Amino acid sequence: MIKLLHVAAIAGLIGSAVWAYSIKYETIRQTEELARLEREIEREREMIAVLRAEWAFLNRPDRVEALTDAHLPDVVPFAVEHLARFEDLPDRPPDADEIGAKLQALGLGAPTATPGAPAITGSVPAAPSTTPSTRTPAR
Repeated sequence: MIKLLHVAAIAGLIGSAVWAYSIKYETIRQTEELARLEREIEREREMIAVLRAEWAFLNRPDRVEALTDAHLPDVVPFAVEHLARFEDLPDRPPDADEIGAKLQALGLGAPTATPGAPAITGSVPAAPSTTPSTRTPAR
């Protein structure tokens, strides 16, 4: 019985040592992975900074103006005369009810309450009643 307890204790000791070393090496692996990801994030941040600098360089007003002059020679510079006054805008057309007009042409239209829409006349067939019957079921 004592030998069995000694064997169980030694097996438990060996098992706990294996478990401790596996945790240690897993921790080391996770730390290396974290360091690799942090380096990758830093590299991406540097690339974003470079791209922002390139974007700012390419969008300089003098460069854009030179490109506009070279590729769009017919474009007229903006002037105040290009603005329209509110009074110069045409009046909005009345809202048209195309579906209602088609229904009216078919003789199926119903009057609408939309302001500004043409009045539609006609009748629509009544829907069947959905109220419960007053008859008692047969037994």
